[in-house]
Amino acid sequence: MTESRLVTAPGDYDRWNSLPQMFFEQARRTPDVPFLWQKVGGAWVPTRYGQAASQVRRLARGLAAFGLKPGERVVLLSESRPEWAIADLAIMTARGITVPAYVTNTITDHHHVLTHSGAAAVIVSTKALSTRLLPAAIMAPELRWIVAIEDLGLAQRPAKPVFAWSQVLTTGDAAPDQVDERLAATKRTDTACFIYTSGTGGTPKGVMLSHGAIIANCRGAFGVLSELNLSHELFLSFLPLSHAYEHTAGLYFPISIGAEIYYAESIDKLTENIGEIRPTIMTAVPRLYEAMHRRIQRGLVHAAPSKRRWFDRALALGRRKALNLAPLSPVERLLDLACDILVRRKVRARFGGRLKAFVSGGAALNPDIGAFFLALGLRILQGYGQTEAAPVISVNRLGRVRIDTVGPAIDGVEIRLAEDGEILVRGEVVMQGYWRDEEATAKAIHEGWLYTGDIGTLDKDGYLRITDRKKDLIKLSGGDNISPARVEGFLVAQPEIGQAMVWGEHRPHLVALLVPETEFLAQWSERHRKPGELAQLHEDPEVARSLGEAVARVNASLSAVERIRRYTVAPEGFTIENGMLTPSLKIKRHKIRERFGPLIDALYER
Repeated sequence: MTESRLVTAPGDYDRWNSLPQMFFEQARRTPDVPFLWQKVGGAWVPTRYGQAASQVRRLARGLAAFGLKPGERVVLLSESRPEWAIADLAIMTARGITVPAYVTNTITDHHHVLTHSGAAAVIVSTKALSTRLLPAAIMAPELRWIVAIEDLGLAQRPAKPVFAWSQVLTTGDAAPDQVDERLAATKRTDTACFIYTSGTGGTPKGVMLSHGAIIANCRGAFGVLSELNLSHELFLSFLPLSHAYEHTAGLYFPISIGAEIYYAESIDKLTENIGEIRPTIMTAVPRLYEAMHRRIQRGLVHAAPSKRRWFDRALALGRRKALNLAPLSPVERLLDLACDILVRRKVRARFGGRLKAFVSGGAALNPDIGAFFLALGLRILQGYGQTEAAPVISVNRLGRVRIDTVGPAIDGVEIRLAEDGEILVRGEVVMQGYWRDEEATAKAIHEGWLYTGDIGTLDKDGYLRITDRKKDLIKLSGGDNISPARVEGFLVAQPEIGQAMVWGEHRPHLVALLVPETEFLAQWSERHRKPGELAQLHEDPEVARSLGEAVARVNASLSAVERIRRYTVAPEGFTIENGMLTPSLKIKRHKIRERFGPLIDALYER
């Protein structure tokens, strides 16, 4: 890392009218500085700001020459790589609207996004990704052409024209240069992208975000992270750019401060990449911290007793400092200094040695895991957001971390609570609405306030604490939204299962409490000549085998994130009388959680 060169001032965020304008200005300021890094042939290769700007202009001219009109949508399907960022910027430079698509989408998912957005074109990166895209593209009536970043190896001519990435760039070289005119015509209130929400809990909705919403979000992030003495920053990006969190925090905020972005090779190589790159800032979801926590704990199992004692001492003293639980005595301060040398310095070295902060978002971070890393000297700034808010709403502040909260609102965002505790948000960051869904938009936005569907509390300092979800969705620690009712519906459709309650809020995967079907219970009672009491079924191998077969059948029809990893038999059924069913016979999820919390937690400890 070279000398300090931060060139961004807070006022820049108010002056910029579009994301491409922001990018081109940074490229003019630092044309020779590396911008996007990718590992090729075992070596990290940079695309510099000036090089990227040239490619963006060429691609934008080419897209316009191929007939892309202002306001038309272009679906972008690619893994995280330099071409993703260049394509996104080029689409917006041509005054189009980017529609990012998840690489995990099925043919059905792609068909919905293509047809619902009315996409005019698609940019796809690889042959592997095209196998699920092309069948959907054939059925998309408004789609006119496809751009392939790599050779798709098509055996026959597809129904829609396919052009090579290089062909569009070459066409751009010969096309009239109207880039500056298009940029000048782009307003801050113009739509920059549609981010489709996760479809696990229902049909995905296209969240319309303006250039101003994302720039305002970057401004809020700047207000928080400027306390880190921002200079020459290196980001390691490993979350999907199709997610609003990484799109803003992992791409456009780094652009706004002229930072470098490295694209991790894969999740499996993330630890190796961290050691190579030595990033200064990383955005991540709680699942990463959970995995790192388990890895560190496993490594201590076989550690020498003295090493374990020093580690435990570093945790205890560090926790007291980080959470302001109690001041350290003079002797404890000396011990804490020794812990810095013997323990915390080694932990920091595992993350490259110059990491200024982790920014956690996408789902709630377990406070105990957050406190664990704070005690070890790693800064974790937990925040809260929604796609509909571009997405960051609040985040903890440096030196004022309250790990059981998601911090106060970022600059430019107002938070208030409705009478029922629902969190309401107002500011430029709020979406323009849901594409082609006026009814859902009217429900989500009233008089400029975004109704988040989350329940929370605000303390006297404005720190927000999320206590519940008004929407009946489960949010896993990796950020995936799951409809528990959908999974429960599959479970109770099995002959062995009468009732089911699925849980996984802020956890890495789903578990389930099951109540066997009455007939199944009666058959068990007859065979064993015992009353069919649920309490007797917990350890019975026959019950475990039968329920396991039922769960396996359900899992076979579910996506990976919806599958039940572990389950157990509930000690009693869910009834109106015991308060676990509503009068309309819907389960009261949080009542069941309150009643059987230890049983549910035990499923995650196996």
